[in-house]
Amino acid sequence: QVQLVESGGGSVQSGGSLTLSCAASGNSNSICCMGWFRQAPGKEREGVAAIDSDGTTTYADSMKGRFTISQDNAKNTLYLQMNSLKPEDTAIYYCAADMFEPGDPLTTYEYNYWGQGTQVTVSS
Repeated sequence: QVQLVESGGGSVQSGGSLTLSCAASGNSNSICCMGWFRQAPGKEREGVAAIDSDGTTTYADSMKGRFTISQDNAKNTLYLQMNSLKPEDTAIYYCAADMFEPGDPLTTYEYNYWGQGTQVTVSS
């Protein structure tokens, strides 16, 4: 089992920045790949960014150039640096992980472990 705990959410004005963190514990050494997802009110959960065991990253088109996913293996922590935030980025952001490399790293069903989420609110 793997436990994931997100932190770093909050409220920011449009154009601002936030960095989210996701601490993994439990059987975290078995984790292959991790990702960030988000869910806005009334919308489906969508992929934001993902990173695999080789450090290869994948981004949703609307996040490219604004968001950066990274990981600190020594600390078992995943990060999401978010810049130039827009009101439409407002959502609950979730960290996800799996033991196997996903076919589509930005698809929710590829991940078996999820955090509880952290709220990000961007005001105009």
